[in-house]
Amino acid sequence: MRFGVQTALQNTTPDELRPLWRRIEAAGYDWISIWDHFYGVGGATSNLEAVSMHTALAMETSTVRCGALVYCVDYRPIAVLANAMATIDHLSAGRVTLGLGAGYHEAEYQAYGLAFDPPGRRLDRVAETVEGLRGLFTGKPTTVDGDHVQLTDAVCEPAPVQARMPIWIGGGGERRTIPMAGAIADGWNVPMATLEDFTTKCAILRRSAENAGREPGEVEASVSLGLCWDRSRLRDRFGERADVLAPSILSGSTQEVIDRVAAYGRAGADWVFVSVRAPFDGDELDRFATEVIPALG
Repeated sequence: MRFGVQTALQNTTPDELRPLWRRIEAAGYDWISIWDHFYGVGGATSNLEAVSMHTALAMETSTVRCGALVYCVDYRPIAVLANAMATIDHLSAGRVTLGLGAGYHEAEYQAYGLAFDPPGRRLDRVAETVEGLRGLFTGKPTTVDGDHVQLTDAVCEPAPVQARMPIWIGGGGERRTIPMAGAIADGWNVPMATLEDFTTKCAILRRSAENAGREPGEVEASVSLGLCWDRSRLRDRFGERADVLAPSILSGSTQEVIDRVAAYGRAGADWVFVSVRAPFDGDELDRFATEVIPALG
């Protein structure tokens, strides 16, 4: 397994995030990512814009994968997304992993006048966006005649540094999202999944990849989990949702956390991400890096 940190962009500032990213990288994590929201979770309206902060992340670090979990395909035209990601890949010397999702935060759609289509149509857009980005990232003229994405000899130049920029799909839907990830993506992420739920979903991912004729290990599986070493602080940290989220929050002794993470690895996780929101606790992340990662990495 490999390990990373998902840094939420709500209720924080660039001045808080930049030293946090440097600290995470110095601690030995292999990945740092941002999310894509106009509004934060839980009704927070203070939220930094994703592409801007993805760029800052690329410039502030030198070794970690610079991820996004995940860009909503409805928030930007494919031309904007493709050229932004290619440029960030140059700024990071080829360290970008692009996550895509169908969106779910209806309040954002309504506030900004975006059509919140049924899930099936939003997922169709994800599939067509992946197809379009695959072509655009080659740097060659790309044509896509889809219901949602139309490209006519479109070129994204300069192309990304990476010969194949990894495109991941995020979400837990077992009928469409996970089978799609298994068939066409380089990776898949599910946030805050219990071990039982992750085990089921990861099996669907592997089966879908096999049915699509892909090689074992061609699609990386990841899970994002909370971290709160002191169980007595769960309610302070996660509020009224603490009891619901507790099964997907790493807590307790070092050995308990190691055992929990190892179980996700046995279930198929290639990556485990610690998901954090402001106010950030760098000491907790340092402890995970020094006590857990060496035992499992």
